[in-house]
Amino acid sequence: MTFTPTRASDVRVRRLTTTLYGYSFLEDFVLLYPVYALLFSDTGLSVGQISSLFALWSVTGVLLEVPSGVWADAVSRRLLLWLGPLLTAAGFALWVLVPSYGAFALGFVLWGAGGALGSGALEALVYDELERLDAAGRYARIMGRARAAGLVAVMAAMGLAGPVLTWGGHTAVGAASVLVCLLTAATALRFPEHRSPKTGHENWTATLRAGLAEARADRSVRGALLLVPAVSAVWGALDEYTPLLVRGTGVADGTVPYLLLLIWAGATAGSLLAGEGERLGTAGLAAVLAGAGLALAVGAAAGTPAGLVLVALAFGGFQAATVLADARLQRRIEDTGRATLTSVAGLGTELTTIAVYGGYAVIASGATHSIAFAVFAIPYLTTAAALLLAVTARARARGLL
Repeated sequence: MTFTPTRASDVRVRRLTTTLYGYSFLEDFVLLYPVYALLFSDTGLSVGQISSLFALWSVTGVLLEVPSGVWADAVSRRLLLWLGPLLTAAGFALWVLVPSYGAFALGFVLWGAGGALGSGALEALVYDELERLDAAGRYARIMGRARAAGLVAVMAAMGLAGPVLTWGGHTAVGAASVLVCLLTAATALRFPEHRSPKTGHENWTATLRAGLAEARADRSVRGALLLVPAVSAVWGALDEYTPLLVRGTGVADGTVPYLLLLIWAGATAGSLLAGEGERLGTAGLAAVLAGAGLALAVGAAAGTPAGLVLVALAFGGFQAATVLADARLQRRIEDTGRATLTSVAGLGTELTTIAVYGGYAVIASGATHSIAFAVFAIPYLTTAAALLLAVTARARARGLL
């Protein structure tokens, strides 16, 4: 059979996307996710000790986010996508083999390092491979589907964790999680990579300087870098509090997981629709953010189960906007510093997320969770307004207004 260049390109794109979807699903199909807090508690850790573990996890990610992105530009991105899940697997193995505060702390450091290795490297590898195949315009649609695969994996893990925990305890849940991480690493080896990695200390530092210089020199790159945390950080932090928001509507605790699935379904739909949203442009993205922000404010403030439908719609809008903001950034970055600048955006997201955690604690301590959620709709309305002002300013500069 003879393949035309177009058909051969389609085959390569299909191989890339199939690997990406499998990797994204396996990366989040970890049965420990919904129950690891129970493991810590059953081991005898106090709430303060558990909170310190979460803080250690966040700090590890913050410290390694940019260095790992620079490394991904200096060496093989596929190598980092393979190594990251192996570090995470080692951390999970420690948790179940020697459950103790020290083992949990080391496990979180390994998990944080593993996550940092993949942050920036995955997006850069996928975009560069699509660009090589003249398919970069499909990036938002493809990454939206990959994010949807990850969300489906989270929901599947939530459904399976309980039965597996009942059957085999934390050991069985931990063993299944380690196995999934090993499968994720094996899947990473299927990623195509046609760039020529560079090695050496000088190349590492040169890559970092080049990436930061591009951000300083190009205003559009700076704007795209700022947009990523502005879009993704707030709702990513609010997600941790959704069980409390749902319970605050007055439903029974047994109903909470089902309503959480509704919210996750909204986010999944947003991922799948992200490709369509790329046609909207900057003004359309502003409209999506404004609409999602209003839906969040009204739905959360209602304090009723019916209001959670609007929260689900809001999360769908935020998820779509997150994918679109990432695609916007990738289009503006030159190849040499793609993973570096993507990791810089990731660092901004991590730091903003930590700030949201602090702000949420302050607000929720004196008000209900529904009010706290409604207040955090304001940053999205502000971002939407800023995007519209930028569109208006460009139109005036071109003499269109």
